[in-house]
Amino acid sequence: MRIYFIKRLLLAVPTLFGITLITFVLIRAAPGDPAAPRPDDAAGGPDRTAFARDIHEMRRRLLGLDQPLPTQYIRWVRRLATLDLGDSYSKKRPVGPLIANAMIHTLRLDILAVALAYLIAVPLGVFSATHRFSWWDRLSTVALFVLYSLPTFWVASLAIIFLGGGDFLDVFPIAWLECDAPHRHPFGGAALDWAWHLVLPVACLTYPALAVLSRYARAGMLDVVGQDFIRTARAKGLSENVVIFKHALRNGAIPILTLLGTLLPAVVSGSVIIETIFSIHGMGKLMFDAVMERDYPVVMAVTTLTAVMTLAGFLLCDVLYALADPRISFERHPE
Repeated sequence: MRIYFIKRLLLAVPTLFGITLITFVLIRAAPGDPAAPRPDDAAGGPDRTAFARDIHEMRRRLLGLDQPLPTQYIRWVRRLATLDLGDSYSKKRPVGPLIANAMIHTLRLDILAVALAYLIAVPLGVFSATHRFSWWDRLSTVALFVLYSLPTFWVASLAIIFLGGGDFLDVFPIAWLECDAPHRHPFGGAALDWAWHLVLPVACLTYPALAVLSRYARAGMLDVVGQDFIRTARAKGLSENVVIFKHALRNGAIPILTLLGTLLPAVVSGSVIIETIFSIHGMGKLMFDAVMERDYPVVMAVTTLTAVMTLAGFLLCDVLYALADPRISFERHPE
């Protein structure tokens, strides 16, 4: 096991650099120039146009965009080695604090959404598997497939219209995650107001993952409940709850553990759609704005962070596999 993880960690280094290199080339190849003059800079005749052209060249030299692409990439890697992510072109601020501030909002949303999805989906999938072909199993299957097919932007828009002060009820706030006026709330009121801001965006992030996880949990349990060791446990006189939740669930958890590793980068990268609809300045919206503004340092920093979380998620899956099923070994056995 130890040798396996060392190999995976060593393999992660060239993988990470390959991802950053591809991202670096693609973002530079995209149309647009972060140092391009604004349309009004060139208005006013030939003299004004020449002045705008000089300003453009000066900006390119200041940002280091006049150098060859290999030189720019090597300089970025050197800064990354010292954890220096550079400065944002558009916001004129260090990238590190920008990502830290955005990640706070994203983690609040996504960790709650993932936790709620697992807390609801696993018992739901287990119950459906143990009551296969019952009316509850059929009803939940249809309901979850319908729920999964609903686009998040459409559900978020309906939530705003019906519950966020649109044409019907005004129950939940629909923008930001901060308390509107903390001094107006009694003791504990500000925390409740902050939680109230989370209801709609967390619900919109939870239901797609809930639908997927419950089906994987059901499928994993169905593969296990008919095996010999489950029949042996029942024959020994163990209660049904012990058989299901101690023996079957541990072995049937492999599919949902796989999804946990893929959800880890999503927790960090955020959701562009939900964060934009609810005006949440998280990682998704930060990345979207950076791409539109050709803010290369922010794009590279967010992409690198997402790649690190993806590789860490795969490694976490391997650890959880071994914990869930001790029979799983990552060492090569001689034949």
